[in-house]
Amino acid sequence: MENEKEESLMSHIEALRATLLRCIGAFLVAFPFCMYFAPNILDYLIRVITGGKNITLNFFSPAEVFIIQIKTAGILAFIVAFPYIAKKIWDFILPALYDNERKFLKKAVISSVFLFIAGVSFCIFFILPFVIKFGLSFQTANVSPVFGISNVINLTFVMSAAFGITFQAPLATIALVKSGIVSYETMSNFRPYVVIVILIIAGILTPPDVLSQLALAIPTYALFEIGLLISRRKK
Repeated sequence: MENEKEESLMSHIEALRATLLRCIGAFLVAFPFCMYFAPNILDYLIRVITGGKNITLNFFSPAEVFIIQIKTAGILAFIVAFPYIAKKIWDFILPALYDNERKFLKKAVISSVFLFIAGVSFCIFFILPFVIKFGLSFQTANVSPVFGISNVINLTFVMSAAFGITFQAPLATIALVKSGIVSYETMSNFRPYVVIVILIIAGILTPPDVLSQLALAIPTYALFEIGLLISRRKK
């Protein structure tokens, strides 16, 4: 009996190892192609977040732009390989799930991916151009802005990830209420505490300026209210 358990454990470990290797392999295959297109993607990204304004981004070390291109290619490679990676992970965990768990997890994953993409898109096309415009508003005859490409692109990556994560708020709210962990009434009464938690999370995930924190906190709270409304209708 113990031998059977050990063999079962070893087979699961071997299956997990094979799944991880395939996922890493997919990423490595996609990376060189994404590295080729990284400069064009960066140019497009810069045009979007600067709102088409005539802003020159500067770099201050010989390898700075190259490092940013590597980061960009890595993110693009993960996005390109994600469908394959998700399929392999799904194939690994599928045998351990019941039918109702499979349906729930499938809906949750699809909703989570959709919300993450929505959060990233909202950040890149609306929030970041507003942040850049706000920064430019402090320009005077004696004060001129000099934007470093690393600062702008790293800010884009950090804030995009932060928006993608916090846009999961409706899904988290619905899951907590529908699972019975927290009742709808309790969640409603805890609104002031939710606001505080959201502000703390926004402070952690965004750069240390009030504008970025509010730009993340306000939509997140709105999404929390949407999730609360949906969970109430589904009671």
